[in-house]
Amino acid sequence: MDELTKQLCTSGFAKENGILFWNDTVYIRDDVPAFALLEMRRVLGRAFVPQTLSAEAFDEMLAKIWQQNSGVSQQLVDDMDADIDLMALTEEIPDNEDLLDNDENSPVIRLINAILGEAVKDGASDIHIETFERTLSIRFRVDGVLRPVLQPARKLAPLLVSRIKVMSKLDIAEKRLPQDGRISLRIGRKAIDVRVSTIPSQYGERVVMRLLDKSNLKPDINKLGLIDEELEKLKGLINRPHGIILVTGPTGSGKSTTLYAILSALNGHERNILTVEDPIEYELEGVGQTQVNPRVDMTFARGLRAILRQDPDVVMIGEIRDGETAQIAVQASLTGHLVMSTLHTNSAAGAITRLRDMGLESFLIGSSLLGVIAQRLVRRLCPHCRTTSPLDDNEKALFSFMDKPPKAIYRAVGCDQCRQSGYQGRAGIHEFLVVDSAMRRAIHEDKDEMSIETELFRQAYSLRENGLMKVISGITSLEEVMRVTAERGGDE
Repeated sequence: MDELTKQLCTSGFAKENGILFWNDTVYIRDDVPAFALLEMRRVLGRAFVPQTLSAEAFDEMLAKIWQQNSGVSQQLVDDMDADIDLMALTEEIPDNEDLLDNDENSPVIRLINAILGEAVKDGASDIHIETFERTLSIRFRVDGVLRPVLQPARKLAPLLVSRIKVMSKLDIAEKRLPQDGRISLRIGRKAIDVRVSTIPSQYGERVVMRLLDKSNLKPDINKLGLIDEELEKLKGLINRPHGIILVTGPTGSGKSTTLYAILSALNGHERNILTVEDPIEYELEGVGQTQVNPRVDMTFARGLRAILRQDPDVVMIGEIRDGETAQIAVQASLTGHLVMSTLHTNSAAGAITRLRDMGLESFLIGSSLLGVIAQRLVRRLCPHCRTTSPLDDNEKALFSFMDKPPKAIYRAVGCDQCRQSGYQGRAGIHEFLVVDSAMRRAIHEDKDEMSIETELFRQAYSLRENGLMKVISGITSLEEVMRVTAERGGDE
């Protein structure tokens, strides 16, 4: 878009004067004043034949143009090293800010750009914009933990929410229903994909923006954080010709990253790799990726049936959510395909219980399942300020599974490098169930989850034990491991 077009089709200019220049055509509202026509002719330097629209049609066209072309404001924040005063930006926003104005100098656009830029600088995975009775809160989720960033004036809430809706091509008039959208932008040299979710609440709409840094994804099976013994087991499983490999854990535990790393390790000219995902988080060269679309009945089950007719060697399903998908996945694995997927369970053994709950027979599970990786993400200790200190008696008891428990471990401190948090980045901790002959027998005999865990812990470390080994290595802290494994209580 050249400077002349920017000048003549800004929303403020068009709405004020009832005249719009777009795609070499002049559109006018039926009540346009004569001086506006003369001004347009002066600026263009030529005569023109305008197209006349009703006031309603003119406003609809203006809104459509700016919803389709909101990318003008998305090539933002070239200088990511600049210090930005977010609160000062909030004070510049007038009460009557034009939400459709795409001028990058607009205060509300500058504020949203600055918030996105700060989030990327801080390594945030999510931005939360929350409206309460008297306050507006903006928080970033950094390394899995939310922290407050800004509390601008409450009156700015509808301006920020509506502008984000315009950027993500959502309906700004619909405030009663949840909406989902997407923004693709470039911040500095980073290509960022933003998933936008809005939901009505008691005091206004809440917005969560999930940031996916496409330039930061380098899936590598050797960098998943698996200990050497587990890594060798995984490499052995993924080179099997058929069977199912599952990755389990709560939302945000890194399951997708693990699957992408496995796919990258398998990716080659000799294999046909196909996926069904919701959503496609990262694009992998050489892998056929299909997006689920419930609006047209393109479900995981339907997509899986379709790709099985595409002669695949390896199939990845974003998530097994129902019995139908589970049945198709098992049948695919038993007919010569290597199948990978995720489940929302808290443990590796819990995956077997979940598959049974979906209606799968135990003999089918035992015959098709190769292995299950349960995982969590813990915050990495900041290498600039971590320190060591001795264990107390209660802490020593946690390391009783080791032949030689440590006498001291690394602790979080806090410095300028980590914004006083004591942590920088995240790492995975894992529980790895491999279906060997003993485990297969336990599954076939319908053993309960506790019995399967007993068998599992004869061959592998529990999730907490795996985490404690990384405490000894200085990767994370004892507090982090206890935090992410707390739901399992004394099972460990």
